[in-house]
Amino acid sequence: MPQTYRRRAQVMSTIAENIAKVGARIRAAAQASKRDSHTIGLLAVSKTKPANAVRQAFAAGLRDFGENYLQEALEKQRDLADLDLIWHFIGPIQSNKTKAIAEHFNWVHSVDRLKIAQRLSEQRPTHLPALNICLQVNVSDETSKAGCAAIELPDLVAAIAQLPGLKLRGLMAIPEPTDDPQQQNAAFARLRELLEQLNAQLNLSLDTLSMGMSDDLEAAVNQGSTWVRIGSALFGARDYGQTLLASTPDGITPE
Repeated sequence: MPQTYRRRAQVMSTIAENIAKVGARIRAAAQASKRDSHTIGLLAVSKTKPANAVRQAFAAGLRDFGENYLQEALEKQRDLADLDLIWHFIGPIQSNKTKAIAEHFNWVHSVDRLKIAQRLSEQRPTHLPALNICLQVNVSDETSKAGCAAIELPDLVAAIAQLPGLKLRGLMAIPEPTDDPQQQNAAFARLRELLEQLNAQLNLSLDTLSMGMSDDLEAAVNQGSTWVRIGSALFGARDYGQTLLASTPDGITPE
């Protein structure tokens, strides 16, 4: 077997093995929380990883992939056009990027203001299904963290729910990192409670909680996550210095 082929086979095996390990973690967390594991989606965060890694993850059974950087994502989408993939945009959104996001993604998890939602609505092609939207909430009240404040949510949700071309699905959060399971659970519980309050107050049926990453997915599942966004546990650590996006203004959001 040629050395290059052996290396590729080994990488694919590693990604497949990692997917199996993360799947086992999700199932164990769901069982501990008395939840159906099938209600928890695994969103593979493929930012900074090559298209071939996405192709390998697809071969191992994944369909949903999350990207933070628009130009990188569009290049991968072109390279992987032969695959039936579902693309999620999960990074900070600048106004000059909304058109391409509206045209090329199935989900956007990181809407945090009405202006961005309005632009996505106006720019969503009419021949495409409604764009699934999650509002990013700053549940840890970090001054450096993107996301709307909890107090802004009712008015923002009421306005966005009326926009054509969008389907408001729920909330997303990236809490302040911590190794303390109690603090992890508290942050995710806050997002879940906010979703429940919005559904009750505004008579909505929001069904999505996008929360939980490689280091805290168990707490997120325990608090009702429906999408866990997993990158390093699937694809390995990232080297941002090696990516062509290190100099772009898209920003870096932890997966």
